[in-house]
Amino acid sequence: MGSPRRRRAAATPAALPHPDLARAFEIYFRDALSERLPGPPRLRAAMRYAALGPGKRLRPLLVLLGCEAVGGDWFHALPAAVAVECVHAFSLVHDDLPAMDDDDYRRGRLTTHRRFGEALGVLAGDALLAFAFEELAMLEGAGVPAPRVVEAVRRLAHASGADELVGGQALDMAAEGRRVRTAGVEAIHSRKTGALMGACLALGAIAGRADARTVAVLDDAGRALGFAFQIHDDLLNSGSTLRKLGKRAGTDAARGKATYPRAAGVTAARRRERLLSTSARAIIETHSVRPARLLALLDAVAVRER
Repeated sequence: MGSPRRRRAAATPAALPHPDLARAFEIYFRDALSERLPGPPRLRAAMRYAALGPGKRLRPLLVLLGCEAVGGDWFHALPAAVAVECVHAFSLVHDDLPAMDDDDYRRGRLTTHRRFGEALGVLAGDALLAFAFEELAMLEGAGVPAPRVVEAVRRLAHASGADELVGGQALDMAAEGRRVRTAGVEAIHSRKTGALMGACLALGAIAGRADARTVAVLDDAGRALGFAFQIHDDLLNSGSTLRKLGKRAGTDAARGKATYPRAAGVTAARRRERLLSTSARAIIETHSVRPARLLALLDAVAVRER
């Protein structure tokens, strides 16, 4: 099984701190999607379009900095970072489909199904999810012991499936047009966004050879961060523009989506976001040996405008 190769990273836009780390990931990610991506050319093109579009790369940065925070070398976590970004890309492609959120724009450009057609949009998302686990298995080639690779696969599979990310999307769809209380919104956000961000920090800790307790509590921190992140997204959606946000603003209200500001009010939503962010920071500070760069990332996420 091959191991990750170090390469000098080319310049790439970065809206979050640690641009050098983001560029290093971007080079490795592009290599993975160029050298190891299977399938017919048109399908590969749709997968690359979906995965390599402009974005914050927040989830892979959480993996890499989670590894660093527990004392590991972030380089060893690169296959896991690719895996979570592919899962994230799959979820966005499917969320944007006409049967789901029916979005025409994502990150300032046409969504995958609008660019390649609905059928290839579905298939590109399916293939990205499968490719994620091929890449995650490459952790062993990066020096991560086999039992830890198995645990990483188990955690990402659970975070991606019916009980978490996909289940959260099902709950989200079922809630459209209904008045949902805060507990119902939390059930959606903690699954749809929180579970994958929890897996990001857990996978980084696994690659960094942290003990089981540290892996578990960093998963908790990531889940809190993910819930805060989604509340922030809800607030942005209600008060931004296409140019600033990169997708149509105001769509949540137009569709009657279950959002925390709608359920609790804007003031309470902002308060809950701050409490969740504070909780995530406290866990990371307590259970990490090198948390500085990860905490700087959390600070930037809390004040982002898109």
